[in-house]
Amino acid sequence: MNNSEQRYCVIGAGVAGVCAGKSALQNGGQVVIFEQTDQIGGTWVYTDATGKDQNDLPIHSSMYEGLWTNLPKEVMGFPDYEMPQQNRSYIHSSEVLRFVQNYASHFGVIKHISFEHVVEQVKLFGSDQWEVQVRNLKRNKSETFVFDFVLVCNGHYFEPIKPKYEGKDKFEGVQLHSHEYRKPNMFKDRNVLLIGAGPSGKDLVFTAAKNANIVFFSHHVPDKLEDMKFPSNVVQVPDVARLHASQVEFVDGAIYAIDIIIYCTGYRYSFPFLHESCEIEIDNNWVKPLYKHVLNINHPTMAFIGIPYYVCTTLMFDLQARFVLKYYSGRQKLPAKSIMIADQNTEMEARWARGLKKRQAHMMGGTVQAAYYDDLAKTVGIGPIPPVMAKMHIASNRRKNEDLLRYREDIFRVLDAENFEIIYAGNDVATCGE
Repeated sequence: MNNSEQRYCVIGAGVAGVCAGKSALQNGGQVVIFEQTDQIGGTWVYTDATGKDQNDLPIHSSMYEGLWTNLPKEVMGFPDYEMPQQNRSYIHSSEVLRFVQNYASHFGVIKHISFEHVVEQVKLFGSDQWEVQVRNLKRNKSETFVFDFVLVCNGHYFEPIKPKYEGKDKFEGVQLHSHEYRKPNMFKDRNVLLIGAGPSGKDLVFTAAKNANIVFFSHHVPDKLEDMKFPSNVVQVPDVARLHASQVEFVDGAIYAIDIIIYCTGYRYSFPFLHESCEIEIDNNWVKPLYKHVLNINHPTMAFIGIPYYVCTTLMFDLQARFVLKYYSGRQKLPAKSIMIADQNTEMEARWARGLKKRQAHMMGGTVQAAYYDDLAKTVGIGPIPPVMAKMHIASNRRKNEDLLRYREDIFRVLDAENFEIIYAGNDVATCGE
């Protein structure tokens, strides 16, 4: 098949979808990006609304008021379209959204997006094509299309995980997942319990402390946060044992009066539109079977862009898109199914041997991410992500743990493909890399 005749379905117009669409267009394909909202940007789009939108669909974005990036902008650009230069490294979420919009406009992606079109079902058609049923929300009418390739880019920060506690249904205060949190005034003069020390939990503990009477911070990583300087009204507590009407009891026996509980407990992967013929399974947040965390091994004309986490997201999206397009364009022959299965099994066995759980099947971070980037690039012979990017990602995470309150004042500067300079919040300067 001539590349110009190839039909690509991209699901979602967030950063991953726009990036995948751009790569497919550059390959000469016919591209349609289906986006259920009325704008691009995915999780970077802020809305006051929670719950359901005007089309009775779950709100996709988890963005809250006043959010700044927790990674420096220097690792958030694309190889062929970098973030605009400015003094700050950590920028407001609205600047990221504007960057994504400009990126889509620059590469002519926007005209290929069908807004307010929700993908209802993706079903195998024949041996390697896809029947995609889409509902036009404005007309409330469903249509069916056939595509040669499907790129799943619906993100993974929209289906919240909420822990189950004894007495949860009896608690009379407010219970929210961080996905539903929007404005800090809800904390004013309240006793707040934050559960989880992931990125949202670490951010919100300071936001809540500025407004609340007291903030109880429950998490599993006391050793990692023992040197962290929290505001005086923050009390670190162990796991929750049970909830009462107006109190929360912890595993050490302590009981405190609580008005608001915010669950910063992560998200699960969700692909409600995938028909069973797609043969994709989610096993305790392990999406399988996937070759290199990207290709559907059972039906490799389907790819998932953006599954791994603790990564340089935009750079990884671009790399994954270029990876799959090398196969889809015919420039690289797909490996045999047996080879892809063996590759997946080898990697997962190494993960289990390191003590990781199924829910961490796609976790990268540290030097693991750099090895993953290099593996993708070498497998199909494409340009890699410069090593300096993963090094800055690691340094940023280290600084976050060292100085959670001020790390966003740090300024990063790329010196070359291996090295970078960092001006710390205290104005000390260090050159890092080799």
